[in-house]
Amino acid sequence: MNRTPATRRLTRTLGLTLAGGLLPLAALAALPQVQFTPLHADGIYRLGQTVGWTVTVPAGAPNPRGRFAYTVKRNDLDVVKTGSFSLASGHATLALRFDAPAMLYVTVDYEPTPSALSRAQYLTLNRSLKALLSQGDPALQRLLAHYPHFQPLAPPFPFGAYAEHRVATLGAAVAPTQLRASLPPPRNFDAFWARQLAALRRVPMHVKLTPLPSAQAGVKLFRVRLKSLGSDVRGYLAMPAHAGRFPALILYQWAGVYPLHSAWATNRAAEGWLVFDVDSHDIPPSRGTGVAQNYPDLGVHSPQTSYFLGMYLRDTRALQYIRHNRWWNGQTLVLTGTSMGGQQSLATAGLNPGKETAVIVNEPSGADMNGLAHGRRPGYPFYATQDPSVLHTAAYFDTVNFAPHITAPTLIAMGFIDTTAPPAGLWTELDEIPAAKEAVPMIDSAHNNITPDKQEAWLSRSEELLAQLAQGDPFVPNQALTRPQTGRVR
Repeated sequence: MNRTPATRRLTRTLGLTLAGGLLPLAALAALPQVQFTPLHADGIYRLGQTVGWTVTVPAGAPNPRGRFAYTVKRNDLDVVKTGSFSLASGHATLALRFDAPAMLYVTVDYEPTPSALSRAQYLTLNRSLKALLSQGDPALQRLLAHYPHFQPLAPPFPFGAYAEHRVATLGAAVAPTQLRASLPPPRNFDAFWARQLAALRRVPMHVKLTPLPSAQAGVKLFRVRLKSLGSDVRGYLAMPAHAGRFPALILYQWAGVYPLHSAWATNRAAEGWLVFDVDSHDIPPSRGTGVAQNYPDLGVHSPQTSYFLGMYLRDTRALQYIRHNRWWNGQTLVLTGTSMGGQQSLATAGLNPGKETAVIVNEPSGADMNGLAHGRRPGYPFYATQDPSVLHTAAYFDTVNFAPHITAPTLIAMGFIDTTAPPAGLWTELDEIPAAKEAVPMIDSAHNNITPDKQEAWLSRSEELLAQLAQGDPFVPNQALTRPQTGRVR
């Protein structure tokens, strides 16, 4: 490879070789290979037990010469411990004891041995790279073309200040069945919702079904529009094409403003379901515009004007429609969704006890909305505020406050490092549900869109249950993780 004099000077100055490209530069920033194995495979511990992980280097990988620093936060908010360890011997243990119910959120950062480059050398490297790039140095441009994701190196100090040093994010649960709601529900919570539901019942449904072509063989597809209180319910309805009455599945959607794919409904219909895929908004399901992306903040200073009021009422109207649908078998009706879809499922089940036979949700948002004022970092819709009117409004839509009214068997999957649907709130609402309930912990998972490869526990269990329910068999939750732990006081 031909190099310009400037490139050669840069190489000599830093004592690096460019033979084979920027691989030596990349190696300086490369993170070591490290494995973290929880002391308890399910990531759940009793009060006072040692919480921790064994830390090892995979076979064949070199032992890192630097050190690792970790930070432990209670409910992803308050720092409860910091420390460091070395893997010079190839193994270590990260451990602590915690005597209060909590979700522990642990970050681990790596600091390379600081002998490769000094601070001055890093600054020289970055200045030289920027100068050569601004001059259009052809040799360097050709070289960087082979490394499209290369960024100028950041110095490894101050320790832990750079995202590229993060080697792991870990989660653990300590006595999670003893977690309590941040606040009791508003005193008029039940009365408020009774008035809203009564007003909804006075609105005629005015069902409008529009037949659509189905790409799925043996499935009928319709576009649906129903009247709700102050808005319309929109979505897709799909069912097997043959005559009959079918188990029903209501799909509620995750956050955002986007078009629905009819295949989400028709694929389930091909399995034997009567499926209603409900748009979260009053827009045609094929359209992904017409609603502000910051819709959770609309009307947030009063429960009467909150955007979630219309959404939850549309969700209930969708349930009412399916319960009166001539194609429903009158026996099996399942509510399901992920993230905000799980939030809507839980709220709908709480508003309509006894009207569904199962609730199966993944990483539902909307729990613990007032958490920031009570030692927990809140998730979506991220009401990280001290504004009393916002916190007051949020309590009317917090899924924890609907949980005591849920009578259907319920499954909640949770990611232990999820910051969109923090697991502390999900354990809390599970505890508040009086019906049989099942927890599906995913100890290595953040939110589903961030770590889709860590969702296997949810995918396998939910598919197993849906196949079972489609055949008419009941859902009997595995309550091994949701039973109160010894010593719990009500």
